[in-house]
Amino acid sequence: VMLLLAAGVYTQVGKTFMPTMDEGDIIVGIEKLPSVSLEQTSALDLRIQHALMTNVPEITGIVARAGSDEIGLDPMGLNQTDTFLVLKPQAEWKVRNKDALIEKIRAVLDGLPGFTYSFTQPIEMRVQELLGGMKSDVGVKVFGEDMATLTRLAHEFAQTTSSVAGAVDVRVEPTSGLPMATIRMSPAKMGRLGVRAEEVRAAVEAIRAGRHVGTLVEGERRFDVAVRVDVPPGASAADLAAMPLTFGEGRVVPLGDACDIVVDEGPAQISREGARRRVLVEANVRGRDLGSFVQELDRRLSEKKLPPGYYFTMSGQYENLVHAAVRFAVIVPATLGVIFVLLYLTFGDARPALLIFLNIPVAATGGILALASRGLPFSISAAVGFVALFGVATLNGVVLVSSARRLEIGGASSREAALRAAQERLRPVLTTAVVASLGFLPMAIATGTGAEVQRPLATVVMGGLVSATLLTLGLLPALYVRKSVPGAAAEPMLEERIATRIG
Repeated sequence: VMLLLAAGVYTQVGKTFMPTMDEGDIIVGIEKLPSVSLEQTSALDLRIQHALMTNVPEITGIVARAGSDEIGLDPMGLNQTDTFLVLKPQAEWKVRNKDALIEKIRAVLDGLPGFTYSFTQPIEMRVQELLGGMKSDVGVKVFGEDMATLTRLAHEFAQTTSSVAGAVDVRVEPTSGLPMATIRMSPAKMGRLGVRAEEVRAAVEAIRAGRHVGTLVEGERRFDVAVRVDVPPGASAADLAAMPLTFGEGRVVPLGDACDIVVDEGPAQISREGARRRVLVEANVRGRDLGSFVQELDRRLSEKKLPPGYYFTMSGQYENLVHAAVRFAVIVPATLGVIFVLLYLTFGDARPALLIFLNIPVAATGGILALASRGLPFSISAAVGFVALFGVATLNGVVLVSSARRLEIGGASSREAALRAAQERLRPVLTTAVVASLGFLPMAIATGTGAEVQRPLATVVMGGLVSATLLTLGLLPALYVRKSVPGAAAEPMLEERIATRIG
């Protein structure tokens, strides 16, 4: 009954890779339009920082980092800013917890236009960047060829993601919005002016990039020499069209008289992965476990009909949970098999080894019920707790069964051996369980930094020890009586036979 109950409860327990640890700090990721300039970025960031410092007294300082590094190791765009908030000690906050503080900050940011934002933490942000190249809990990577189709599908996926319970800070990777000037040489215009295409190409090349015209040699050193316009024109079509170009024979011709100039929006960035174009949809998960959120999101997105050649994959910490589950599916059975072999070698018989092995699933039953009772999801931290629990449960089973076998080999009946072993090993079994439980109790009720990782581990061990101890002291003796040890004499003990003869 306990196993069936635990199996039903396990299907309802949430799944996640690692519990979100409260680092005590907050980072607000700000994302502007792709066409934003450095001056506009600085002005908007200062405006955001002033609003936060004015309206959120819990913030004592702000450190912002905008743009991308030169090496390109940081997956940030030129239009993104990481805003690090320096907070007062939590005892001085006017709100009750960090979630309430984030909602207070969110209310301030919602009143400012021109950007999107998301919340994260310093260590969490770095880990997510290393794992999936993003700063959110969940990412949906849409792959395909045509950027317009990819962008359309990504926005549809973003709407679906926003409708899933628990989704916050949903955003789509910007793919367009960068102004681009296209200069096309007009053969008709150039023919009327008598301008050659090579002359126009060289003049346009010198506007911004610079035209390579030679090499300066100074001893063993060589320097490229380039010709570039001293004051480049503005980015508008009119400014480019009025740009004077000097051609042969000293003629000066405006660029617009020889070329067709169009200023339009071009791609802000084209991301690739696995030699395929992709667009990323990001989202954070709050108030719900990561596993059930990703499963529901994947089910909803799979119902959509995608054009041929287009597909999506889920990314983020959930990938680690899947990989860890695959590894555990191999490691755990192998470990249990080794434990059984060791028990068999210890007793020389499979039956006592199987009896002790019953402690493992029943101990897991208590751990699962304890997780469900506290509303904690199953995570790698909880899995580590199960491993520790199995060791203690196996040890208690060995203590009881080995004592019963010793008594039975000494001449006691199976029933008497089981009863006396349960009585003699009551204190050792209880002591082991109580000491281990008391040792994990501070972790189970901890509320400080890192407590989110400690609580599942301690909860599993404490809950599992309760069910394992009940099995060891209640069920194992009863099962042991079902069959005596092979080769043992089912007669009264030696002391009783001697006393009978003397009597």
